[in-house]
Amino acid sequence: MTREKWILAAVVLTIAVLVVALAPSPPLGSEAEQSRREAVRGVLDAQVAAWNRGDLEGFMAGYWNSDRLTFFSGGDITRGWKPTLDRYHKRYRAEGKEMGRTEFSDVEIDLVGPDTAFVRGRWKLFLSKSSPEGLFTLRFHHFPEGWKIVHDHSSEKQLRP
Repeated sequence: MTREKWILAAVVLTIAVLVVALAPSPPLGSEAEQSRREAVRGVLDAQVAAWNRGDLEGFMAGYWNSDRLTFFSGGDITRGWKPTLDRYHKRYRAEGKEMGRTEFSDVEIDLVGPDTAFVRGRWKLFLSKSSPEGLFTLRFHHFPEGWKIVHDHSSEKQLRP
């Protein structure tokens, strides 16, 4: 390639980079952004519906089915989809345990990129003898099969004596 062609290629590349860098971002609240928020909220709504019909595997469909899924709760770290499912089974499906009903509230969805969302909110369980509640922070990632939780940090409100 001649020197002139190298210079022309460099100029074209520089112009292309500038065009991409200076292109206006979609406005806040754009249709695409709203669509992504609704898709993330749809995962949460599907989880609540699955939980409330006693479908733990359906609830887990909102999580990334990967060994790299992380779940932080009560000072414990659970890594992987199957160990997270096993944790839920132990806490809510073992003998003498119940799933009850759940609800999510105060949900805030922040899009931090086209394929990543940061979600905060409250959870509450309605069991026969108690109603534990707490906060959650989730990181979602968009995969070809849709939005999935890749990290969950949930805490339970401690009752004071």
